[in-house]
Amino acid sequence: MGTATLYLLCAGAAQGLVKALQARLLAEAGATLEGRFGAVGAMKEALLAGEACDVMVSTDKMIGELVDAGVLRGEPRAPLGRVRTGIAVRRGAPRPDVSTPEALKAALLAADAIYFPDAVRSTAGIHFANVMRELGIHDELAPRFRTFPNGATAMRELAAHDAPRQIGCTQVTEIRYTEGVELVAPLPARFELATVYTAAVSARAAEPALAARFVAMLAGAETRALREAGGFEP
Repeated sequence: MGTATLYLLCAGAAQGLVKALQARLLAEAGATLEGRFGAVGAMKEALLAGEACDVMVSTDKMIGELVDAGVLRGEPRAPLGRVRTGIAVRRGAPRPDVSTPEALKAALLAADAIYFPDAVRSTAGIHFANVMRELGIHDELAPRFRTFPNGATAMRELAAHDAPRQIGCTQVTEIRYTEGVELVAPLPARFELATVYTAAVSARAAEPALAARFVAMLAGAETRALREAGGFEP
């Protein structure tokens, strides 16, 4: 009997957690993971287009909508935790003050390049673009934007460029997962975005019992420390 393959459509915020559990799933269930990671909007589009999917990890709101639409199962459905959105810099670069809206505005205006995810389909990208609009600097900064399909790619690109005065914004889990960048701080309280992520089984899962087992693994007590270390909060 061959090794089973579990197909995931997964928000970028949970990429580090999922990859950290690959070896455990293989050891305990004899299954491998085939994951696609990206902006939640892109993952929803892939699911609705019929892409192979046994488990989906997305925002709790989107999971609820897809359960209501009948494309995800209502049970098992398990929250992984809250993920805040934060500011990042290349490792070793000066860490700007971003503790207040005024300080964040000054830090962004001082940056020559601003890295963040898709402002149309990603949770953090949409929010960060709106923060800059509220600060009144979005249009002024637009020529300095460096946007990518998801936060993980945006952070890898930030890490790969050693020019001075670069800054990034995405979800804390993606910052912590990416080598070469470091978290400065979450966004100021006025702009806080804390998104709950949830895992659910696809209505067309080829092996629903295996899919449910992985959902339990992602959200269970035994992996709480791993989730918290990666940026998920209770």
